[in-house]
Amino acid sequence: MDEALRQSLLTTYRDGLLKDVLPFWTRHSIDREHGGFITSLDRDGSIVDTDKGVWQQGRFTWLLGELFNRVEQRPEWLELAQHGLAFLEQHCCDPADGRMWFHLTREGKPLRKRRYAFSESFAAIACGELAKATGNQEYADRAKLLFDRFVNHVVEPKLTEVRPTRGIGVPMITINTGQELRESIDLPGANAWIDRSIEAIEAFHVHDDCHCVMETVGLDGQRLDHFDGRTLNPGHAIEGAWFIMWEGHQRGDAQLVSLGTKMLDYMWPRGWDEQYGGILYFVDIDGKPVQEYWHDMKFWWPQNETIIATLLAYRLTGDLRYAQWHQMVHDWAYTHFPDPESGEWFGYLHRDGRVSSTLKGGLWKGPFHLPRMQLMCWQIMADSQFPIHEYILP
Repeated sequence: MDEALRQSLLTTYRDGLLKDVLPFWTRHSIDREHGGFITSLDRDGSIVDTDKGVWQQGRFTWLLGELFNRVEQRPEWLELAQHGLAFLEQHCCDPADGRMWFHLTREGKPLRKRRYAFSESFAAIACGELAKATGNQEYADRAKLLFDRFVNHVVEPKLTEVRPTRGIGVPMITINTGQELRESIDLPGANAWIDRSIEAIEAFHVHDDCHCVMETVGLDGQRLDHFDGRTLNPGHAIEGAWFIMWEGHQRGDAQLVSLGTKMLDYMWPRGWDEQYGGILYFVDIDGKPVQEYWHDMKFWWPQNETIIATLLAYRLTGDLRYAQWHQMVHDWAYTHFPDPESGEWFGYLHRDGRVSSTLKGGLWKGPFHLPRMQLMCWQIMADSQFPIHEYILP
């Protein structure tokens, strides 16, 4: 990766974030009447649905606080972050049990809750960034409370007691939430939660015998020869891979970097579409048909997470495979997803790269995976202190 390419990528990620993606959301999603953010937007930013997803309230609030803390202390970013957190605090918690809702009306009236507690994890990191930005201890205390509710909630789905399972989602989000809160509020016990979660992923989900990172396994990590057990989510596993690589980088721990790159090594060939390019959504470990009918679509976020993972792996190890993979996924994603007319990215493509839906956001897509990717990759390329090729892996 020569200097010209490094500068080109740095500019693509930085300007894409600050001049395209962030302005799209600050122009179109801010609800000045009822608070929070409306994220169900069409191609041009027009509103498709006024309901609000709690995930996106927390995620956008986190992003704005993160930009204020890491990029520049722009007053408008802090004001919008406080705007988002006010809606979270006023409307997003169920007073009956303290749990957070998943789906609200525009005014903040509750519609439904999910079995898992990811709303709490995203709200926690939002509070953490506001605590760091303002020095307000109440925000830090709220972040700790939400983190405790997240990690102590029983969120693992079970197919009755006949076939109990464990999924990779909970430990991997615990890793990232712990990392964010360690950085923003020096969360007590963060390293212990991160260690426990990495150990669970390595022990139960990383299967060396078949070179695979399993999404859903039995309680002891055993493979389950059913739809749920055979279905892999390559983008999810690759996201977890870079969380672990990043932890290795933060600690100077080559073993963690090695674990993260191994997970990437296992899931790249399973996720990369050799026919059309891009990362597939779901695949079956044995090559059997997948039950989810959107399995071969190209969603935005697996491409985002793979761009981060491959760039981080290359910058940490110097292995040219990762530079090549990064170029492949970067080039495919940037050829097909960006909307040159209205800005931001389309979220949902057909397998061959044709646009399936003009939606720019909804309950699931909002200002998170894409701007986080742009921020992470910009910072990796710009940081003169970043350890280039420091880890020699077996």
